Amino acid sequence: MDVVTVTRPNPAVGMETRAYAACREPATPPENRLVMPVQSFRSWQDSDRRKPAAPKDWKTPWLKRLFVFGGGLLLTGYGAWEMYHVVSVSRTTSLQYALLVLFTVNFSWIALAFTSSVLGFFGLLFGAGRTDRADSLQHRTVVVMPIYNESSARTFAALAAIRESVEATGLGAHFDYFIVSDTTNPDVWISEERAFLALRERLGPDSRVYYRHRPKNHHRKAGNIADFVTRWGGHYAHMLVLDADSLMTGTCIVRLAAAMEADPDSGIIQSLPLIINRNTFFARLQQFAARVYGPVIATGLAMWSGRDGNYWGHNAIIRTKAFADHCGLPDLKGKPPFGGHVLSHDFVEAALMRRAGWSVYMLPDLTGSYEESPPSLIDVSVRDRRWCQGNLQHSRIIGAKGFVWSTRQHFATGIMGYLASPFWLMQLVVGILIVLQVNYARPEYFTQDFTLFPIWPRFDPERALNLFALTMAILLAPKLFGLLLTLFNGKLRRAGGGAIRLVLSALLEILFSAFFAPIMMLIQSGSVFQILLGRDTGWNPQRRDDGSIPMKDIIRRHRTHTVLGLVAGVSAFMIATSLFAWMSPTIVGLVLAIPLSWASGQLALGLWLKRHRLLVTPEEGDPPAIALRANALQAEFDAAGFDDADGLRALHADPDLREAHELMLPESSPRRRGEIEPDRAVAQAKLVDAETIEDAAIWLKPKERMVVLHDRALVALLASLPAERADA
Repeated sequence: MDVVTVTRPNPAVGMETRAYAACREPATPPENRLVMPVQSFRSWQDSDRRKPAAPKDWKTPWLKRLFVFGGGLLLTGYGAWEMYHVVSVSRTTSLQYALLVLFTVNFSWIALAFTSSVLGFFGLLFGAGRTDRADSLQHRTVVVMPIYNESSARTFAALAAIRESVEATGLGAHFDYFIVSDTTNPDVWISEERAFLALRERLGPDSRVYYRHRPKNHHRKAGNIADFVTRWGGHYAHMLVLDADSLMTGTCIVRLAAAMEADPDSGIIQSLPLIINRNTFFARLQQFAARVYGPVIATGLAMWSGRDGNYWGHNAIIRTKAFADHCGLPDLKGKPPFGGHVLSHDFVEAALMRRAGWSVYMLPDLTGSYEESPPSLIDVSVRDRRWCQGNLQHSRIIGAKGFVWSTRQHFATGIMGYLASPFWLMQLVVGILIVLQVNYARPEYFTQDFTLFPIWPRFDPERALNLFALTMAILLAPKLFGLLLTLFNGKLRRAGGGAIRLVLSALLEILFSAFFAPIMMLIQSGSVFQILLGRDTGWNPQRRDDGSIPMKDIIRRHRTHTVLGLVAGVSAFMIATSLFAWMSPTIVGLVLAIPLSWASGQLALGLWLKRHRLLVTPEEGDPPAIALRANALQAEFDAAGFDDADGLRALHADPDLREAHELMLPESSPRRRGEIEPDRAVAQAKLVDAETIEDAAIWLKPKERMVVLHDRALVALLASLPAERADA
């Protein structure tokens, strides 16, 4: 056992060293490779689909699907029929037909969500599905956490808390833990290595915690997971994939592993993550909505999907060999946004697993699965832009050979989730044009059909009001179902602040969701139009703190929304007061876009609501032990200062850390004679010219720093620099 040194910044002294004992255990286990062939979307033979090992357990919920889709179709037909009668009081114009079509499309979307939530409501009411406890396991499972430029204190504390919780079940020996990093920030990379070494030292020689940093984040998260599977996947029967903000209790993880062992046909089993640890106003709205309404929606989805379910990319257990055999993702022809690598890979991986004959399903009643949400409206819109591109890209995959019907429905739902915004926007525009036509267009006196009176577009106001009421009832029903179930459950009701506060919280969430909805409509519509015009999105790390966004950035992001709201409001009022009243919720949301977005990221506002027990979830009233433990461990990692240190200075000051870093580097391919890598040449020249480590730290740009950190020779050159000038 040797001694490795970890450095810790001290404002008064510079870098103060602290020694810890660590085994010379490699950062990764020996490779045990799996072949991961690239799949085809154009060719598939039904004979290639495996036969169920337990066909008696493979039941398709046809009656539930008939209720959801048949009921949704009937509701849509009724809504379309009523809208037709609203606009067909007199001869119907082309604009009115356009309004009818757009209304029908939008109404079908909420009708399907309504029937699915009705199914989920009764499923929860009568206790559909109960996950069995697990007392033993037979196979090994690896918990995989992909990270990308994240806070090392947060991610490693979460992993440590998860490991402790699994160990407490008595079945910890069946689990390993693997952090797979795609980090591109050099300082974050070194902080990850320091946190990893500190965690290894804390846990001792039987830590079973491993770390790998990938030099190039090829194919992003999907490529990160694929790299792990092809190199080390052979060690494990199952892998449980987390996100950087995931938390899962040991009981939840063990039950997922036991469920997969008990079901030989399972390929992916998804848990339902609840949102916790959020305190900004917007995040608390999302946290409350996900906790109170989410189980109803998720249970309905799980009940009608059955074994043809979906995968959300994290907090799910996967059969490793089946994943390797069938989930190698091909690049799509053409350039992004519709070409290139598959962005929203999780839907596609579920589709490929199901095509191959493996079941994909969710256990919505399984407790102990958690995640976090973005802290503000702008943060959500940044993430949403990436999801929008990934879901629209599925339009090129939805028709792939061999996919089952439910898989195509999942793709269609994801696509429509973003197309709904421009459809809603077009419906508003057409409605304005119709009112303009009524108030300002000249009537058509002479038509092809003989008539004694001119033709104006006309509406049936009573039917229109009834249809509006029906639409709002269908739209709000899932929220009502979730609220009722929470109120019915005494434990949840008390933990959520009591019946009165729960009702007030629900009203608050509905009100502000209505205000935020038109802003998100314009944001998503803009994203869709940008993607259709060929604009690709980046892949920035998600902001996971509770910090607010500067006002100048908020004004820059929402000034167009405010101007559009003002123009729409003035125009609607000048055209007709009834139009202004009809559009008032949309107008108010857009006009107040800047203050609403500012308020969304305010920690003080969220904490004020929390003190008054509003928007409180049961998990806040009775915090999960694993969340408390992760927060405590994060404070310890924060105190070590890994995230605040300069990576180059940390390596320079600590030879043992530098040695550990070099041991974790992959073997590099020898350079061919005559081939010069520009970034390496520039980095080497700067190191040669540097007189001290301070010169190197100032001169080297982030990309050059990454080159240095990947090159053992350049790391040695960095180490040879003095800490300060000799004449100082």
